[in-house]
Amino acid sequence: MVAVTQTVAGDVGSADVVQALRSALRGEVDDSTRRRAEYSTDASNYRVVPQVVAFPRDTDDVLAALSVVRDLGVPLTARGGGTSVAGNAVGTGVVLDFSRHVNRILEIDPDAQTARVEPGVIMAALQKAAAPHGLRFGPDPSTQARATLGGMIGNNACGPRAVAYGRTADNVLALDVVDGAGRRFEARSGAGALDVVPGLDALVRGNLDVIRTELGRFGRQVSGYSLEHLLPEKGTDLAKALVGTEGTVATLLGATVRLVPVAAAPVLVVLGYPDMPTAADAVPALLAHAPLAIEGMDSRLVDVVRRVRGASAVPPLPTGGGWLMVEVGGADLDEALQRAHALAGDAGTTAVGLFPPGPEAAAMWRIREDGAGLGGRTPSGEQAWPGFEDSAVPPERLGAYLRELEALMASHAVDGLAYGHFGDGCVHLRLDIPLERSGNPLRAFMTDAAALVASHGGSLSGEHGDGRARSELLPVMYSAQAIDLFGAFKDLLDPRDLLNPGVLVRPRPLDADLRRPWARPLLADGHGFSFVHDAGDLTTALHRCVGVGKCRADSTATGGFMCPSYLATRDEKDSTRGRARVLQEMANGTLVGGGWSSPEVHESLDLCLSCKACSSDCPAGVDMAQYKSEVLNRTYRGRLRPASHYALGWLPRWARLITGVPGLSALTNAVLGIRPLAKVVLAGGGMDTRRQMVTFARRPFRAWVRGTGSGNVTLVPSGGGSERRHHPERKVRAGARPGDRFLGRPGKGTQRGGTTGSRRPQVVLWTDSFSDTLAPSVAQAAVAVLVDAGYEVLVPQDNACCGLTWISTGQLDGAKKQLTHLLGVLGPFAVNGIPIVGLEPSCTAVLRSDLRDLLPDDPRAVAVARETRTLAELLTAPAPIGPGDRWQVPDLSDVTAVVQPHCHHHSVMTWTPDRRLLTDAGAQFSALAGCCGLAGNFGMEKGHYDVSVAVAENALLPALRDAAPGDVFLADGFSCRTQADQLAGVQGVHLAELLAAHLPARRAVETSA
Repeated sequence: MVAVTQTVAGDVGSADVVQALRSALRGEVDDSTRRRAEYSTDASNYRVVPQVVAFPRDTDDVLAALSVVRDLGVPLTARGGGTSVAGNAVGTGVVLDFSRHVNRILEIDPDAQTARVEPGVIMAALQKAAAPHGLRFGPDPSTQARATLGGMIGNNACGPRAVAYGRTADNVLALDVVDGAGRRFEARSGAGALDVVPGLDALVRGNLDVIRTELGRFGRQVSGYSLEHLLPEKGTDLAKALVGTEGTVATLLGATVRLVPVAAAPVLVVLGYPDMPTAADAVPALLAHAPLAIEGMDSRLVDVVRRVRGASAVPPLPTGGGWLMVEVGGADLDEALQRAHALAGDAGTTAVGLFPPGPEAAAMWRIREDGAGLGGRTPSGEQAWPGFEDSAVPPERLGAYLRELEALMASHAVDGLAYGHFGDGCVHLRLDIPLERSGNPLRAFMTDAAALVASHGGSLSGEHGDGRARSELLPVMYSAQAIDLFGAFKDLLDPRDLLNPGVLVRPRPLDADLRRPWARPLLADGHGFSFVHDAGDLTTALHRCVGVGKCRADSTATGGFMCPSYLATRDEKDSTRGRARVLQEMANGTLVGGGWSSPEVHESLDLCLSCKACSSDCPAGVDMAQYKSEVLNRTYRGRLRPASHYALGWLPRWARLITGVPGLSALTNAVLGIRPLAKVVLAGGGMDTRRQMVTFARRPFRAWVRGTGSGNVTLVPSGGGSERRHHPERKVRAGARPGDRFLGRPGKGTQRGGTTGSRRPQVVLWTDSFSDTLAPSVAQAAVAVLVDAGYEVLVPQDNACCGLTWISTGQLDGAKKQLTHLLGVLGPFAVNGIPIVGLEPSCTAVLRSDLRDLLPDDPRAVAVARETRTLAELLTAPAPIGPGDRWQVPDLSDVTAVVQPHCHHHSVMTWTPDRRLLTDAGAQFSALAGCCGLAGNFGMEKGHYDVSVAVAENALLPALRDAAPGDVFLADGFSCRTQADQLAGVQGVHLAELLAAHLPARRAVETSA
């Protein structure tokens, strides 16, 4: 295997580089081990550790940095969102991150339909700014929510709608650049455009035959330098020629780009075919209809979505083993639909689905956008890697190419899920090439695949660039004369080879600097998580992160929750990807030393809220909350822990103790209500003194059942048997109506519930530690709702803690003990098919996810996970699990609510049933996306308060400030209600409480303690 490091040009010491940069730049210059680990890779297979990472404040800072690297002879790599799949955003010297500060939209000219931007502008930000003018930037790669314009220009990015609008090069009008020799100029087109680079005009005139015959043969020929734009018949366009040069000849300072009108009413046509090659055969006939996009997608990719996110995440699709997603536009919806029907008539299939603008079309595009992450695992669960993920051939050759490619894959015993821009002949395909020990299999496949692409007149890259992944193979595509021409072009603009060396010209070997072979196994040790989905190896789990960077995007507008800490700080350190990179370096061991106790690791994980949003929102399935828990477990097992691990990690234990002694809750609450004493307790427990302590229930829920109870509630003591609590003589009502727990007091319901039949189905009401000892009113309200829905409610007498707080603080031996006891309590119900209703979302999520990974060999864990449901899941489930026709949801038409779904609810169970229930009940509500910021112990701990508040400012606090008088704040999570109370003075209610308060009075049960 080729050595993992490469020599830094000039052999200048890092200290000298750092000192010079700090003297010259106003922006941050960071040479810490942790920062270098975060920037050691992009979205590719490669690991190249930089000397230093700099964050220029503005163009002047960029110019100063370029001057420093030229003076010292140090390589420079420009970086935007870090989503490069080919390894063209990593380098050994200085990495300049443009995304933090050099990200202004300088001008939008609606009349000229142009925009001027800085290189760090996020593509989605430009689209948002142009939208009010009815304009957009044409090319739209799937990473547009986090990719920068500078990166798109560097790679000549395209995206689905390049079929209609062209590549990035086709939409660039002028570029403000500095080349490797230090010349700053505006690259443009026309007479004299080449004069800014001495010798360039002569180079072009001397190679007209090579340029005309080998370059620009079809639209997606992105590999190499696109020097065809320098031809006089192409307008002598230096700006377009610099697009796709991957930062190897010039550094971008600004760009003027063309905008196009937004399509009025695009309609999505989904066409089903037996397989992907057959789908590709249909592309030429469809292109005649001038569609906006033609995307191909393997049906197995959609199967991944169904498996991970549930069947509801995928709209009904026509039958097929492969699909084409074809978007057509029109002046209005009627015209678009007419064009869609005409196109379908030429599609060569009867499996057709039409999706007008709306949620279903948006869902399909989200699936397509997540292709890079979803394709990161094969159907068998093997890790799939990029490298050959961006090949392209002329569209008329695509079907034949795919058939031969499938045969080649079979001969190398590799698999992958194909998708891509079939209208342009571009195929995205990640393959399960075994990289764990060597890069040899990658080299063998890539060599054969390059020959296959070339035989079809294709390009190794269709939009991602060549980078470190494919530059070595350019001689397979091009003649020796063309390769020499590329070198001469590079030498004219970057004679000292300082700009992104090792890419395109004088390339690094494609199997050099690979990340995965050098990562050591971190096998499950029996004391923590088993990582059953990753072959029992944390290292394999960590390498789920392929760097697509969705964690850097603000996806709240489409219901996403990831990544709250990054949205609060905008620092790569606080993104899921940044954390994964540092943990991967821990597994490597050469940069981040110290193993589990490495300061870099703990600094990186410190602001992780353990919200688990990445486990669902990250298309690769990264679960940083799980990884953090495992790291904390291995770091502190058998050692003294931080005080908060005992204070908050053992909170259920303290709560049971305090609420188990008559009068102790009242005394404790009174003492903690004295602010100076509370601050002492908070500080001693490792918590922020600006926080308030929780209030302990004077009477826990199970004590309420024993002492007061209600009809149709059965208390199940330890050892079996039951005590039925009937109190028909009591005057009862539908739960307490605690007006002080609402922004506005909920009105009375008018609809009547009811049951049918004489025998009530049984359901277990599992009262977790929070619902039992801190918020018993929630469990009491749940009793009222479940009884009204016709159930006999079983309440286990024994405590059954899920160990959530032990998990979040990395005390996994303790968590396993708690869960083993819980299985003894809930297991008998689950194995007999009795539904279990969880009330606290984070605890319910433990039973649905972490339980099976912590206790993989206990069959009761599978049964409990299968039978555990949220209240909304039970009430909306089909009969006989759900109440069906025997019950009607209370009328909530008088309710307007601000709803904060819990992060774990979103990521593990999904909030879809709750949305359906509230909609069916007639409630008016707005559901927030994103974490509340408290996240259990996180927001309570010392050092986290400011970030906790900043996260709350992303959605929760603005929504509460904007709420109208009388609006209800609905939040099932105890921590969400606590955050709203402590930061906004707003009391929230659980769904059970809202429903119970609207039950008909004559069917209500007593719920006040």
